Amino acid sequence: MYLKSLELSGFKSFARKTEILYNAPITAIVGPNGSGKSNIAEAFSFVLGEQSIKSMRGKRTEDLIWNGSSELARQNRALVTLSLDNRKRLLAMDADEISIERVIYRDAVSEYRINGAHCRLRDIVELLSGAHIGASGHHIISQGEADRILSANMRERREIIEDALGLKIFEWKREESEKKLQKTGENLKQVASLRRELAPHLAFLKKQVEKIEKTKALKGELRALYGDYLLSEHAYITGSKQWIAEREKEPKKELETLERELLTAKNILETERGKDARAKAIIAIEERLRALRTERETLSRELGRIEGEIAGRTRLLRQGDGEADAAMVPLSEVEGLARQIEAVSIDENEKDFGVLLHTLVRIKEAMRKFLLRHHNKISSPSRGVEREVAALSEKKKAMEEKLAFVHTAEKEAEREGHSLRLAIEQERDSSRGAEKNIFRIMARQNELRGILNGLRMRMHELEHIEADFKREQTEAILLFGRDVLDGEKHAALNSHEKVLEDRAKQEERRRSIERLKIRIEDAGGGSGAEITKEFEEASERDQFLARELADLEKSAENLKQVIAELSKKLNEEFRSGILKINHAFQKFFTILFGGGAASLRVVTEERKERWEVDEALLEAEHVSPPEEDKESGIDITVNLPRKKIRGLMMLSGGERALTSIALLFAMSQVKPPPFIILDETDAALDEANSKKYGDMVENLSRESQLILITHNRETMSRAGVIYGVTMDKSGVSKLLSIAFDEAAAVAK
Repeated sequence: MYLKSLELSGFKSFARKTEILYNAPITAIVGPNGSGKSNIAEAFSFVLGEQSIKSMRGKRTEDLIWNGSSELARQNRALVTLSLDNRKRLLAMDADEISIERVIYRDAVSEYRINGAHCRLRDIVELLSGAHIGASGHHIISQGEADRILSANMRERREIIEDALGLKIFEWKREESEKKLQKTGENLKQVASLRRELAPHLAFLKKQVEKIEKTKALKGELRALYGDYLLSEHAYITGSKQWIAEREKEPKKELETLERELLTAKNILETERGKDARAKAIIAIEERLRALRTERETLSRELGRIEGEIAGRTRLLRQGDGEADAAMVPLSEVEGLARQIEAVSIDENEKDFGVLLHTLVRIKEAMRKFLLRHHNKISSPSRGVEREVAALSEKKKAMEEKLAFVHTAEKEAEREGHSLRLAIEQERDSSRGAEKNIFRIMARQNELRGILNGLRMRMHELEHIEADFKREQTEAILLFGRDVLDGEKHAALNSHEKVLEDRAKQEERRRSIERLKIRIEDAGGGSGAEITKEFEEASERDQFLARELADLEKSAENLKQVIAELSKKLNEEFRSGILKINHAFQKFFTILFGGGAASLRVVTEERKERWEVDEALLEAEHVSPPEEDKESGIDITVNLPRKKIRGLMMLSGGERALTSIALLFAMSQVKPPPFIILDETDAALDEANSKKYGDMVENLSRESQLILITHNRETMSRAGVIYGVTMDKSGVSKLLSIAFDEAAAVAK
């Protein structure tokens, strides 16, 4: 026996604490009408979780709580406790005895407990479902509801039978899985939507990152090219300076020697022919040539400087073409501004705000004057550089004309000196040797000065090259830092080779550098760290969403598989249970009716709200409703002996009662619950059928404990314990008990 006791306190008419012990296979509860017998059956439904107040003959929650009388005050709660023996572990809980308790208050709040611990209704339902026990299942047949399974439609019958077969747990799991699948489907849509929204932005960022990567590759190429260019240029400049310095040593040394020799020759000539007009003429010509040569060298240097400035500004004009926001400011002026600001000293320990303010005003004023001075250049840099180039070109032209004049004068002086030298050579006086020596020295000096002048021109060219080199060096440092200059430390090792290198190669490197700069500028310039970071974050987000999508799809597939398995299990168990019920149904039906046949069959019923058409039309057109518009149910077929009755609608009230009893008992035989409560299900039976009913009850008690609420004497005679329910003037139900088994033992 699994059912031990039922305790009621404040539940309906059981105002006082009342405990009913169930220690016999069959327990009968008897009493006059209105004494509260059926309240005991409803107490079972209540404690097992029934939520319908109407099914417990009430309209609101307060109808289930003792409402008071003239002798006993009303109570604020109703308590029912059901105790079960679990030594055989019928319920999936590690306890020998399990008590299930439900308390309901007047504010409609319900509390559930298992062995005194608070729990949810769902916990109770899941615990009892394994034992085929439910709040309103087949094992609690209340008065007037015995006919419910016959009156129900096919779908409702299926639900009742599924409950009797213990398949509700599969239904709940399938419904829960379907809800999870629906939620997973919604999550899939949301994640897919988020990924679609992210895709355009990610594609845009990817293109930007590709441009940034391209820029990085170009910068890497530019850095390498800059390294080769700066290394070669530094080596070339260093080597060229050394080469020029080495080649200037001998001519300069020889010129110094010739100067001393010339001075000696002049002294001799002055001594011997101090008043000689030709000697004075020679000296005058020599002095004039010296002055003309000095002026020519000065003009050549100035002309070289002007040409260098023209070349530099032309290059700046070419680089800055089209940049409206740029200004071409000479480096010397920028350096001057820097020196001017550095000259404004600030004491780090100065705390006088006035002094600090005055210092800042001076710096601000210097910056303002600098910007004002170059304002026109900022507004139109290209036009300003063009004007500078034009002015320098005019200056160069004038310098070239002056240089040509000096050169002509120098040639004229040389011709005069040559003519005088020829005239002197024709003389055969004592001064001839000194004069000839002077002309020899002057001729050699001209040769040496020509060599030195060529070297100086080479040095001027080198200075222009070095200026361009420093500009490129500064730009390279701004782009790549000072590490780009590391190669210059080793430049001297191959400087001689770089001097001899074809300058066309270096010029090609410089043009390649300019082309790379333009490509980098077109590609977007900057490092793009923020865009790269944003792309990485967006990519990580997209990958996360992709993983979420894959996980959700996998979860959906698993849920579909679980639902399919549950549906398969449900159908297999259901059809197997139907076969077993049919066997028992036929047996009990034959006992009650003395023959005949009865059976259940699974049928498919169309959803009429969607297929309200003529059946003949369906057959004529060979049309059948789609599968989703069909649902399976249970149809009951009966065939009474000696009567041509094949439909439930043709049965009388008594026949319906016997049929329903046969079916209920058959359902209980397939998977017997621990206990069955029958509330006056035998009320419509006559004496002969009552005996058959009693025999069936005894057979059924071998599998389940029976609680019989009855007025039938035959049924009472089959009980081991009888509880009598009475009600006094206060309206409170009370219990009296008779144990027949104990009485029989005492009588013996």
